[in-house]
Amino acid sequence: MSGGHTAGFGGGFALLVVLFILLIIVGSCYVGF
Repeated sequence: MSGGHTAGFGGGFALLVVLFILLIIVGSCYVGF
């Protein structure tokens, strides 16, 4: 329960969200919507 672990988890979650959004954009462009 350390601050460093929480910050690392938050950064990883933010990165995951960004990658997920990029995946949606690329996927939608590939499908043609």
